[in-house]
Amino acid sequence: MVYKYDFLIIGAGVAGMSYALKVARAHKGKICMICKTSLDEANTSFAQGGVASVTNLAVDNFEKHIEDTMIAGDYISDRAAVEQVVRQAPGQIEELVNWGVNFDRKEDGQFDLHREGGHSEFRILHHADDTGAEIQRGLMEAVRNCPDIEVKENHFAVEIITQHHLGVRVTRRSPNIRCYGAYVLNPQEKVDTYLAKVTVLCTGGCGAVYLTTSNPVIATGDGIAMAYRAKATVADMEFVQFHPTVLHNPKETHPAYLITEAMRGYGGILKLPNGETFMEKYDERLSLAPRDIVARAIDKEMKIHGLDHVCLDVTHKPADETRHHFPNIYQKCLSIGIDITTDYIPVRPAAHYMCGGIKVDLNGQSSIEGLYALGECSCTGLHGGNRLASNSLIEAVVYADTAAKDSLKHVDLYDWNTQVPEWNDEGTMTNEEKVLITQSVKEVNQIMANYVGIVRSDLRLHRAWDRLDMLYEETERLFKRVHATRDICELRNIINVAYLITRWALERKECRGLHFTTDYPLHAYDK
Repeated sequence: MVYKYDFLIIGAGVAGMSYALKVARAHKGKICMICKTSLDEANTSFAQGGVASVTNLAVDNFEKHIEDTMIAGDYISDRAAVEQVVRQAPGQIEELVNWGVNFDRKEDGQFDLHREGGHSEFRILHHADDTGAEIQRGLMEAVRNCPDIEVKENHFAVEIITQHHLGVRVTRRSPNIRCYGAYVLNPQEKVDTYLAKVTVLCTGGCGAVYLTTSNPVIATGDGIAMAYRAKATVADMEFVQFHPTVLHNPKETHPAYLITEAMRGYGGILKLPNGETFMEKYDERLSLAPRDIVARAIDKEMKIHGLDHVCLDVTHKPADETRHHFPNIYQKCLSIGIDITTDYIPVRPAAHYMCGGIKVDLNGQSSIEGLYALGECSCTGLHGGNRLASNSLIEAVVYADTAAKDSLKHVDLYDWNTQVPEWNDEGTMTNEEKVLITQSVKEVNQIMANYVGIVRSDLRLHRAWDRLDMLYEETERLFKRVHATRDICELRNIINVAYLITRWALERKECRGLHFTTDYPLHAYDK
């Protein structure tokens, strides 16, 4: 089947839904949102901490938030991107509230603000300890009540359509690459052609590339991989943020349950299982140090002592207060026999957030004409070498706004390309081939966890490169002879993204931001 839309949105988290709602207001054409699973299963809904924005002008200001972001990003953030997000954040918070999103407030009606690692002031808006789920709920309700947005759940984008599919040779140096839409796998496992004037990738992160992640199992880096195969520019792929504290529970790894950073802002103290503190050895900010420092410290302590986890202690805080601030974490831990008001919480680092991605400008436009990227799959330059806590949700909403304005300006200049051929659906898929796919996913996860993790070396990175190269060749051969399924497509995507992370890590010959290598221990400033 061939479908035609003015706006094709691939992904349905905060970025995709915000963009859809903003474009729908203009009534400038048909809008389709492709959703890999159901509308409520997005990375957004797993975000616990909150949204960073300057709202209390009595003590906070834009300059402080900008400086905090630059420091966290190790001074390689794009200052123009940082200023755009920080200065436009309050207006976008107001928009979220108008769409029905509820943030916790004090008795006087002012926002109840949290403070998280790396922030110099209390500026994190939140909804208890499930802010992402509340934003997702509010936006879903708004989207479902908007008749101009067509949502297609359980559809999976396979490839971005460019001149390549018309028989033109396209390379990374080709000028004027144009996006014509996407090939999309429907629930009956047939690939349809979606022609679009504007295509927007909002596919989230790539945590499923790793063995343990706070991301849902659907976070396979699909948008980044599709854009890279279409010859779009990607950037900063070496900067993978590992959240220092997910709940250590071997039965849950995709996603591992997140223990929000707000819990350390609340007064939680990192300790070894025997009760000894250790953060004083690594940073004067102790448990409130930025995530990369905390994650490396935990990783080192686990290796020194042969542990599979460390602990977070909030037992010294008033029990009622802890239950009030973190009701979901309290119940989750209780379900596996841990009362956080009296027991230590077992925690360990896990892959959490990709700071790099599809390189975009201040309007969210990629290097491919007609293709935008928003949210975690994009690289706006805001995060630089490391993401400041709670900056990502607000980045998604701000860039959804600038991308909506830019694409509405240009959509009438484009038309559908009816010369695009339909997908070749030939091929079969046997049970034996399904076993091969499952095993290859496990191999990628092991390779990335062991060789391209929190602490890296050239030896380990080259070993990862060699093994990923072999898996890439095997998978491409398999892909060419079987019919497309979500499993084989996701495998291709995690291999592509794993390759990009490894390649960018090999090219950075310094310790910078989230990239820490034992072969080049000097930071850029120390050379």
